[in-house]
Amino acid sequence: MIIFPNDFLWGAATSSYQIEGAWDADGKGESIWDRFTHTTDRIRDGSTGDRACDHYHRYLEDVALMKDLKLKAYRFSVSWPRIQPSGRGRPNRQGLSFYSRLVDALLEAGLTPMLTLYHWDLPQALQEKGGWTNRDMAGWFSDYAAAVARELGDRVPLWTTLNEPQIFTLAGYRIGLHPPGLRDRQAFLEAAHHANLAHGQAVKALRAEAGRVEIGTVLAIQSFHPVTASPDDLRAVETMDGVWNRWFAEPVLLGRYPSDTLELYSSLESPFQEGDMALIFQKIDFVGLNIYTRTFVEYDPAVPGLQARPSSRRVPGAEYTVKGWEVYPAAIYEALMRFKEDWGDPPVYVTENGAAFNDRLENGAIHDLDRTRYSRDYLAELHRAMEAGVKVKGYFAWSLLDNFEWTAGYSERFGLIYVDFQSLERIPKDSAHWYRNLIEANGFEQAN
Repeated sequence: MIIFPNDFLWGAATSSYQIEGAWDADGKGESIWDRFTHTTDRIRDGSTGDRACDHYHRYLEDVALMKDLKLKAYRFSVSWPRIQPSGRGRPNRQGLSFYSRLVDALLEAGLTPMLTLYHWDLPQALQEKGGWTNRDMAGWFSDYAAAVARELGDRVPLWTTLNEPQIFTLAGYRIGLHPPGLRDRQAFLEAAHHANLAHGQAVKALRAEAGRVEIGTVLAIQSFHPVTASPDDLRAVETMDGVWNRWFAEPVLLGRYPSDTLELYSSLESPFQEGDMALIFQKIDFVGLNIYTRTFVEYDPAVPGLQARPSSRRVPGAEYTVKGWEVYPAAIYEALMRFKEDWGDPPVYVTENGAAFNDRLENGAIHDLDRTRYSRDYLAELHRAMEAGVKVKGYFAWSLLDNFEWTAGYSERFGLIYVDFQSLERIPKDSAHWYRNLIEANGFEQAN
């Protein structure tokens, strides 16, 4: 039997654009994902988040489901354009009121709220000013953080600034998969640095406005593996680790950018100014880890500036999710150990972990044994990291609900709770019942 500490925080996570719907309700402004889904053909099933799970109107039903699942905590994000429709200026009272009612409902149900200020739905009005390539974003973000903190800082104990800055800067400004759809090395460098600045400035704003709360950020740390043991592939792993992991972890946790990655960008125009690192390197209370799988990397001299790329290698005999991600439980152990061994040994919450499988509704139930097995095996590896000394404080399953999965639309289901996207009926899956039993026992039996 694997047993967790009595104060271990068991939860589930969501994000605003992926579940709320009500995309233009009650004074909400347009987000970059509203514009992107309405004007491009890059969503696999042609869908949008306009309605999603309609959590905006059904949040009480969803909180009741959380309570029934015995969750101890709920991680959610705030929609910036719901608070500031143009990204700046006086807050929208109706937007603030929604999150205030949500937090009150969570507290009444006995759940600890963990609030994420930014989970990718930037106000479109700020994107038209350059978005994250604009240095002023740091100030705009801290003003927004202060407005939310003034409203909710007395009731929300756990705050995170940015969700996965690696992904929204790389996918949005370098690879072009997410809004604003750019493929520009200079734009990525600026966006990444300004996101780090925004984190630091928001931490200062939260400290000023919210008093004695705990503050962190959320990083998507990848476990990189070489395709072969060749020197070229090993160097490629170091390069990818620098660009993806260390470029975002080290400024926040160690107060520096990695020197080898700085060298990669030395031919670009520098966005750095005196005093930037002191602003980025604020004291934080914890860090969030989002982790799903490992990534194989190989040397490729054709990739400009990197000479490295993710490999499409598939492991013979391994299980893969609908998303094409390998089920590799040791990934969570490997990522967690980085915080202890390389990045100052901070307290860590696993803020996202989960899998998409081919869930089928059969006679009113979803028998998703594959998801239960996935969760059990990853949690066993999480526990192994705790035994090795990593200060893991809690675990949030991704996701509470099946939802709008970004460019996959509604074609991939990660939820503990099945959502019929026509009727919006919610049905807990077998994995949700397993998770409920785990929480009640504060542990689980190991696999045979």
